[in-house]
Amino acid sequence: MPQKTADEKEKTREGDGLKEYLFPYPKLRDVQKELIVQVAGALADKKNLIVHAPTGLGKTAATISPALRYAIDNKKKVFFLTSRHTQHTIAIETLKEIKEKHDVDFTSVDLIGKKWMCTVPGVESLHTGEFYEYCKKKREEGTCEQYTNTKKGSKLTTEAKLALETLRRESPCHIEKFTHLCGKDNLCAYELATLLVKEATVIVTDYYYIYNKRIRDTLFNRAGITLPDCIVIVDEGHNLPDRIRNLMTVQLSNYMIKRAVNEAKKLEDKEILEKLAKLQDILNELSQDMRDGDEKNITRDEFIRKVGNIGDYDEIIADFEFTAQMVREKEKQSSLGGIAAFLDSWRGEDKGYVRILSQKETKRESVIVLSYRCLDPSIVSQETIENCQSTIIMSGTLTPTAMYKDLLGFPAGTEESKYPSPFPEKNRLAMIIPETTTRFAKRNADQYRRIAEICAEITNLVPGNSALFFPSYFVRDNVYRSFAELSSKTAFVESPEMDKEEKAEFLEGFKRYKDSGAVLLGVVSGSYGEGIDLPGDLLKCVVVVGLPLQQPTLETKELIKYYDTKFGKGWDYGYVGPAFSKTLQSAGRCIRSENDRGIIIFLDERYTWQNYFKHFPIDWDIKTTKLYADRIKDFFNKK
Repeated sequence: MPQKTADEKEKTREGDGLKEYLFPYPKLRDVQKELIVQVAGALADKKNLIVHAPTGLGKTAATISPALRYAIDNKKKVFFLTSRHTQHTIAIETLKEIKEKHDVDFTSVDLIGKKWMCTVPGVESLHTGEFYEYCKKKREEGTCEQYTNTKKGSKLTTEAKLALETLRRESPCHIEKFTHLCGKDNLCAYELATLLVKEATVIVTDYYYIYNKRIRDTLFNRAGITLPDCIVIVDEGHNLPDRIRNLMTVQLSNYMIKRAVNEAKKLEDKEILEKLAKLQDILNELSQDMRDGDEKNITRDEFIRKVGNIGDYDEIIADFEFTAQMVREKEKQSSLGGIAAFLDSWRGEDKGYVRILSQKETKRESVIVLSYRCLDPSIVSQETIENCQSTIIMSGTLTPTAMYKDLLGFPAGTEESKYPSPFPEKNRLAMIIPETTTRFAKRNADQYRRIAEICAEITNLVPGNSALFFPSYFVRDNVYRSFAELSSKTAFVESPEMDKEEKAEFLEGFKRYKDSGAVLLGVVSGSYGEGIDLPGDLLKCVVVVGLPLQQPTLETKELIKYYDTKFGKGWDYGYVGPAFSKTLQSAGRCIRSENDRGIIIFLDERYTWQNYFKHFPIDWDIKTTKLYADRIKDFFNKK
């Protein structure tokens, strides 16, 4: 058999799998093809898949394409879940490319939270639960203009039917365009979107539409679908455990009680006022010996018993909820309703949860918070994983994959894969500089000064923009005092108080320094440590200063204890793993495309310790050195 020429091989490689798997782009990388085949195989075998795949591999196209092919052939629905708006955009653009390239007929929906699809002025200030109550009340009363324009009883209006046809033709369609098209006729975008879910093959949406049972049941009942109908793809899957924990957590605070008191005063409801006063007395009594920053465990029965001294527990919940309904007749929201929901949730299980009372002093008052916090996300995720056709979870920092398998409750047969970066290794220099540390026991003025000296030396050598990410604003500010004197470049210092517009303006200002070079000083858990893309020559260097291991809170200690009992890995699963994931996310802001060149530096001696070093991706080829200046010069001098 004659040997193929290099050009023939390239054509075969590019064309192989494009049509079979509906791949939308003209060129298919080898590593991308490997992921596509693995996804297709997992779907065919009805298996689950955990994928660590670095930035630039093309995870969105490599998972949506085979999933769409399988869904069309087997009458399934693909839920592509992501928490970032930019990823919604990428997913919809990928679907557009598929439709255009392969001339395949399917409907897709870009679905965000109902509140954010609503055009009624003021609803954006409501908490999610409050919005749903407000929306329900307006619909039932027939006073929501958008809803009455969309539906008359159980039937669509003529205007809604025409709009639905337009939306079908426009699919795949970004949510901004979708809501704009609905808004032109003053129609309810959410109602029309959920109608399209019934016929859609792909739904691009937030985690909550699958992992919040109440929201999922509402959507699925309307669309006539069940979990076995669904293929779930979770993007940025490293965020899922925390997102589920937060979803399943409820709180009661003296601030909530104060707002509820104001509601009851307006209604002149003395009985409710008396019960709220006694509920505040309970919080005061429980926190009597606590000082600023103190935390302690509260048992389920202890709190229920104290509330029982006010009156029948169920009757108190019913009274608060009834009064909350009266409040909502005049206001969009009700703190009384939130308190009722907390009291109801407090009666939940102890296993996988922790109950914590905390006190914090502010300039105005003492803030007392009683929390019923979820420790174990698998309480929610395991049920969906077991019942879906397949769950595919992916991220560039999903390492170790075994940890996420345990945390989320994936079954034994789940496939785990780690893919290397598709970018040339020569384009990245990754180093550990073991000269300093941000360990609590070693924090002092000399340590902060030395960190500042190293950061200034590094960034002064970089021909372009750099970003420094710190474990906290406290550490950042202490280092910045010396850094400002030593750095030859303009500094952009992130503030936690910035609003959305200020954050965008801050980032645009930083980008404009790409030629002369500036330094962004942020924190790992801040606005710029994850979720921003600075492609091309906009960012040449990232330094992660210290390990973002926070002083263990009571919740963290309980988490460590819980995972020690469940898996014998409490320290890794409850403390080190989550912190290291944040480290890798911050490091990932550099090198976003195959043409980017940059350096990534981890500035802390602890990164060389084996219990931390093992969390680095295997393909990063990280060097430990104190000769960092010479290496940086050599790297940027190479063409």
